[in-house]
Amino acid sequence: MFWILRTLVAGLGVVLLLPKPSAVEVTLGDTVFTVPDGFIVERVAGPPLVDRPITGSFDEQGRLYVADSSGSNDPVKKQLAEKPHRIVRLEDRNGDGQFDHSVVFAERMMFPEGTLWHDGSLYVAAPPSIWRLTDTDDDGVADQREEWFEGKTLTGCANDLHGPYLGRDGWIYWCKGAFAEQRYAAYRGGERVTSAAHIFRRHASGGAHEPVMVGGMDNPVDVVFSPRGERFFTTTFLQYPAGGQRDGLVHAIYGGVYGKSNGVVNSHPSTGDLMPVMTHLGPAAPCGLELYESAVLGSSFTGNLFSCQFNLNKVQRHVLIPDGSTFRTEDSDFLATTNSDFHPTDVLEDPEGSLLVLNTGGWYKLCCPTSQFWRPEVLGAIYRVKRIGAKPPSDPLGAKLNWPNLSTEHLALLLGDERPALRRRAIATLGKHGEAAVPLLNRQLWQGHERARLNAVWTLTRIQGAAARQAVRGAFDSLTPSLQQAAAHSAGLHRDAEAVVGLIRLLKNAESPVCRAAAEALGRIGSSKAVAPLLALANEPMDRALEHSVTFAIIEIAQPDALSLSRLAGQPGALSVALVSLDQMEGGNLSAADVLPLLQSGAAELRKTAEWICERHPEWGDALAEHYTGELRNVKTTAQSQALAARLAKLATAPAIQAVLARTLGDVSRDMVERMTVLAAMASAPVNPAPDGWLDAIDSTAGPLQAAAVQTLVSLRLGKPQRQRVAVML
Repeated sequence: MFWILRTLVAGLGVVLLLPKPSAVEVTLGDTVFTVPDGFIVERVAGPPLVDRPITGSFDEQGRLYVADSSGSNDPVKKQLAEKPHRIVRLEDRNGDGQFDHSVVFAERMMFPEGTLWHDGSLYVAAPPSIWRLTDTDDDGVADQREEWFEGKTLTGCANDLHGPYLGRDGWIYWCKGAFAEQRYAAYRGGERVTSAAHIFRRHASGGAHEPVMVGGMDNPVDVVFSPRGERFFTTTFLQYPAGGQRDGLVHAIYGGVYGKSNGVVNSHPSTGDLMPVMTHLGPAAPCGLELYESAVLGSSFTGNLFSCQFNLNKVQRHVLIPDGSTFRTEDSDFLATTNSDFHPTDVLEDPEGSLLVLNTGGWYKLCCPTSQFWRPEVLGAIYRVKRIGAKPPSDPLGAKLNWPNLSTEHLALLLGDERPALRRRAIATLGKHGEAAVPLLNRQLWQGHERARLNAVWTLTRIQGAAARQAVRGAFDSLTPSLQQAAAHSAGLHRDAEAVVGLIRLLKNAESPVCRAAAEALGRIGSSKAVAPLLALANEPMDRALEHSVTFAIIEIAQPDALSLSRLAGQPGALSVALVSLDQMEGGNLSAADVLPLLQSGAAELRKTAEWICERHPEWGDALAEHYTGELRNVKTTAQSQALAARLAKLATAPAIQAVLARTLGDVSRDMVERMTVLAAMASAPVNPAPDGWLDAIDSTAGPLQAAAVQTLVSLRLGKPQRQRVAVML
């Protein structure tokens, strides 16, 4: 896969779906592009200004900082020693829409896998670290380098680190890929050790970093943020390849465990089955992602996602559609070509509202199973896709404004401006005004365009102090769901203990995405007062995303004394959430006696929860063996057999369950369906090596079972002496 990504936050609301436009072809050089009717593609930069662009980020003056590869596919340790890559700064000095000037902003860079211009510096992910590069004398060359974050791991594919990205909340986010072990400080003290994939975040001023999501996927890449603070990311290998599926887009909900089932996530709290995938993309190697913010391409494009798909030589458009407390997407090709040397790696909205697409060319092959031909001579370029006849906003960067002398009142007006770059700059500038800006921002919450009011919440989030927290809490009383959700996120980010009452009120009265954000915030704050309201919500119908946030909140609160299982009898939703929470929280002390009776429950939800918990406790083997001996006797249909075999396979690491399987298979008086169920469980059990008792039982099979027994035998994981025995048996 292509282990790279981009930066820039953007995005407005969800739009109404319109009929898909027809496509037209545009030829540039030897490449034929397909774009929607009414759009055009133009080349705006390439050699010698930039050779192999990877990612890019604009500063306040519209200069584009681009990570430029040397074309090296050398082993990563060699690249780390030699640092052959660079960062270039591109400018359009004559204003014709084409970049015409380039300066090397930073030389001798390790493989740069993300660029973020923030607060006068360029942040670059170059594994194993994130660097802050600053040009103190504005000569176009960075003269200060600071190691802002030290990841300390560098694996063979260099996918340990991507980013960083600026969240609406002012925190800096990045992705950890690979499965190398990293450490971070746990919130309540101690240290968390993890090999899983993650999205992490950290305040720009430094300090500890914290996880946002956990993954068993190989490589989360790019992250973007909606106006409400939702996070979306691209990732590869979120599932084992099957049925044309492999990579995708994910809505990253706080605390969620995503991606394929993988032992690296087992040490992290989980709320049930893996979290759902928003959009399956197949073997696309998605990397750069953008959430389009303006309306220059057309109002139906505002709030859409655009993903670069390295393997498939295209950029896709994804219309976000609310689906309960999460989203689904409607997908269509936006920029595509059959030229196999076109590898888009980043897409970003430029200040005038068109989309820039960075094509890195043909050089990359490191760890990419579908890009094994090293062609560094095939250079890349940057393209602009724009709507024919579109009218960009005047002064899109606010160059005519005297920013150092703008009043707080003027800055507040810019929070609702139609120009995204001005809105972002106004948020950053007002945030630096600190508590002096709070009274004005508090008033802004209750007047003007929803966009301005929402950005007032995000500005307050960046301001420290009690006054800013109080102002944000006031937004809980807004009748506008977007403000409620952003305010809940803000309160949770700051762990504002005084927000508990207001957040509980949102749990009872708000729409589903707001309830999810309120639950998340209550969990981060950690008040036991929230447990009863969260359980009450759990008794209502919930989709998987909301169920997760409610459960994870109780796990984070970690107050087992606030959970009484006996009092929740007759409330299957609340009891199910309580059981999972007790099982996953520190000090929960859930016992087999609490769970095993529910395996016979008449409520399907409770049975499923009990089965999920039991699968995670092979140490309950003796008690489980008795239960599943009876379950095997009750199997009558193929569907029942398949379901039971899957559960038994997960439990088969317990010696007591291994004995049940061997005993049942070897008992010729047992029903054929029972014994076939056992064979299926043995075949998929993650036991290495297989117990000798299983080989004995298989060796004793005869008649109609023999063919299935042989098939199971060749599926088992065996030690050397066992393999010699099996050779004789076969």
